[in-house]
Amino acid sequence: MSNLNERGNSQGSSLTDNKSYEQVLVALRRVIRATDLHSKRLSKHAGLTGPQLLIMRTIRDLGEVTIGTIADHVSLSQATVTTILDRLEHRALVYRVRSTQDKRKVHAHLTEEGADLLARAPLPLQDNFIRKFQNLDQWEQSMIVASLQRVANMMDADEIDASPVLDVGSVLREDGWNGKT
Repeated sequence: MSNLNERGNSQGSSLTDNKSYEQVLVALRRVIRATDLHSKRLSKHAGLTGPQLLIMRTIRDLGEVTIGTIADHVSLSQATVTTILDRLEHRALVYRVRSTQDKRKVHAHLTEEGADLLARAPLPLQDNFIRKFQNLDQWEQSMIVASLQRVANMMDADEIDASPVLDVGSVLREDGWNGKT
C-alpha cells in the first residue's frame, strides 16, 4: 500500500509539474508578447526602438554626456551605443561634439527635433515595471531575481549580453538606416 501511495504521489506530482511548466511558459510568452506590443507601439508613435529611446532619455537626463557614460548608464557596449547614435544622428535627433578640453572625448546632445520627439514618445515599458518592482518587499524582489536568473540559466541564456531594456529583437535591428548618406 505504501508503494502505491508513493507512486500515486509521484504521478500526482508529475501532473502538477506539467501544469507548472506550462504556467511558466505561458507567463514567459506573456512577457515576450507585452514587450513586442510595446515595441511596435513605440515604433509606430515615435519611430524609435527601445534602446534608441533609452539612449535619448539618458542624453536628456544627464546633459552633456560622453558615449562611455551613456554605455555605462544603459548597460550596452560603447560600440553598440555608437552605432545607435549613428542612426539617431542620421535622423537629426542627436548630434555629437568633440570636447574642447579633452579631444579624446565626444559628447552627445539632443537636437531640438530629438527633444520634441522624446517629449511625445511613450514611456519605456520598464518604467512601470520598475515602479511596481520597487514597491515589493525586499524578500519578494530577491525571490523574483533569483527565479528569473534560474529561468535564464535553464534557457541557456546566461552568457547572452542584455541591457535592462524591455525590447524585442536586436538592439541594432534595421530601422531603415543603412549607414550610407
